[in-house]
Amino acid sequence: MIRNRIAALAATAVAASLLLTACNATDQAAGAAASAAKDGVSTALQSLHFNSGTAKQNNATPKTGDWAPAAGKPAVTPAAKKWVQLSAAKAGNLNPVVVNGAGFTLYRFDKDTANPSKSNCNDACATTWPPVVVAPGGKIFIDGVDKSAVGVVKRDDGNLQVTIGGWPVYRFSKDLKPGDTNGQGVGGTWFGVTPDGKKAGVQDQGGTGGTGTGTAAATSVVLSDETNFGDPSEGLAGSGCQNVARDDAASSLRASGALKIWSEKNCKGESKVVQGDIADLASIGFDNKISSVFFG
Repeated sequence: MIRNRIAALAATAVAASLLLTACNATDQAAGAAASAAKDGVSTALQSLHFNSGTAKQNNATPKTGDWAPAAGKPAVTPAAKKWVQLSAAKAGNLNPVVVNGAGFTLYRFDKDTANPSKSNCNDACATTWPPVVVAPGGKIFIDGVDKSAVGVVKRDDGNLQVTIGGWPVYRFSKDLKPGDTNGQGVGGTWFGVTPDGKKAGVQDQGGTGGTGTGTAAATSVVLSDETNFGDPSEGLAGSGCQNVARDDAASSLRASGALKIWSEKNCKGESKVVQGDIADLASIGFDNKISSVFFG
C-alpha cells in the first residue's frame, strides 16, 4: 500500500515536472518570437536612410516614393516604397500637421497603439486609409520633424509602416489634392498627425474645461452664449451635420467627445475639430462663429 502511494507521488512529480518544462519551453518560445520581431523592426529601422530636407532638395527620382501613387491610392509598387517624406506644414485649418512629399496630409488612428507601436487598420480599412510604407533600406526625408520621433512598425501584411511619436501614419483616400484634410475627425478616431505624433487641430483644454475623456465621437453638444457655459444655451444631438438654431452666438460648449464645428450652415466654411468642453471659444478663434456641427 505504502509502495503504491510512493509510486503515485513519484509519477505525479514527474508529470508536474514535465508540465513545467513544457510551459517554460512555450514561454521561452513566445519570448524568443517577440524578441525576434522586435529585433527585426530594429534592424529594419537601422537599414533606413534619414536625410534632412525634402525629396526635391535631395534630388529624388521622379515617379518614385511619395510621387508614385495616384491620389488616394495605396503605395504598392517597389518604386512607391523607395522613400517617404515627412514635412511639418499647414493644411486647411491644421497647423502644424505632417504632410508627405506630394503634399498630402498624414493621419493617425485612435484605435492603433503607440507603445508598443501597432496598426489595427487592415484590409478594407487600409484601402480607405493607405498606410505610409517604406521598403527596408529605403529613405525617409525629414523636414521640420525630429528624427527621434520617427520609427517604423511591421504591419500584418509584412510591410514597414512609418510611425511618428510611435503612432502609425496614413493618408486618406478621399484627399484628392495636396492640402486636403477631409479625413480630419472622421468617426471621432482619425486626426491629422503633428510633428511629435499628437492630434492636429484638437484642442486639449486641460484645467480650463477639457474633459480628457478620450476621442469617442460626441452625439450631443450644448452651446452657450456666454463663456464658462453660461445661459442662454442651446442643445443639439443626433448624427451627421446639424444646423444651429441661433448661429454665431456660442461662446462656450460642452460635449462628451469629439465633434466638428463649422462657421456656416450645412457644415460649410471654416471648420475645426474639438474634443470635450471648451470654456471659451475665443481661445480657438471660434467665438460667435458656430453655425453648424458635425457628429460622427
